[in-house]
Amino acid sequence: MLQLIRKDFLLQRNVFFILLPILFIYLLLDTSTTWIGIIFSIALIMNAFSEDEKSAVHLLLNSLPYTRKELVTAKYLGALLFAVITLFVIAASNWIIHSERMQWAQLVFSISVVLTFVSIAFPVSYIFHSKYLGIAFIGLFVIYMIIANTFVHNVQERVINTARTIMSLEVSNLYMLVFLPALLLYLLSWLTSIFIYKQKTR
Repeated sequence: MLQLIRKDFLLQRNVFFILLPILFIYLLLDTSTTWIGIIFSIALIMNAFSEDEKSAVHLLLNSLPYTRKELVTAKYLGALLFAVITLFVIAASNWIIHSERMQWAQLVFSISVVLTFVSIAFPVSYIFHSKYLGIAFIGLFVIYMIIANTFVHNVQERVINTARTIMSLEVSNLYMLVFLPALLLYLLSWLTSIFIYKQKTR
């Protein structure tokens, strides 16, 4: 199973080096490291997932001596590692550029958001296809913009303020109220994806 995770990292190596200059540009522009970490982590994770959906890769994976449970578990462990490594690189880069350390609250919040996203995205992608997930999020974004500009004009401000309120909590409270629920959801999602993948590939 470690070879499956290693395979994902090798495949994403080129993508990471392409995204790295963009990451530095965002940090130089003093963009929020929290949101950069979330967006870059999700981009790498979903790109790795979509690579395995290609017919040739999918057939190859199912011909290898791995169980369906191991294939799904490798994806979930790989996603977690992608998020941790990406946030570590962002924290190190932010310290080099701005001489500022990312607070633990930012790291916990970022990893919690990524875990929550993956918990929803992976089962949906196993049922349908990750490209449909992208279409769904574009549709949700359009709806969000319509609501923000027509009905609730300060919705973006409310979202930002809510995120700031959460990150202002003590780290111990942040673990209990944000990280642990996200981790439990992640574990439930992992079990759900195993069941879905077993049923789908019979």
